[in-house]
Amino acid sequence: MATDYDAPRKNDDDVESIEAIKERTPDKLAGLVDSDESEHGEGFAIPDVVSEDLDVVVLPPQDDEFTCSECFIVKHHSLLSPKKGKFGKVCIECES
Repeated sequence: MATDYDAPRKNDDDVESIEAIKERTPDKLAGLVDSDESEHGEGFAIPDVVSEDLDVVVLPPQDDEFTCSECFIVKHHSLLSPKKGKFGKVCIECES
């Protein structure tokens, strides 16, 4: 639908009743209401638990890393803010 942006706009004084707005707009959602609640969630299947063993190597904290007390992400010391947070070390992204 084309819109004429140069056309004069309605003032705040032009108040239209809610009944007039309801008559003007089509009732698009009337046919979309689903009254059968038992059908909800049928499209979602709970995945089976994977029985594979995953090998993950977890490294201990390194000397040049810190954990931000705001976002709890382990970051390099070059991203450490000079200001301290409420609970400890804070990264420069969480500082602001």
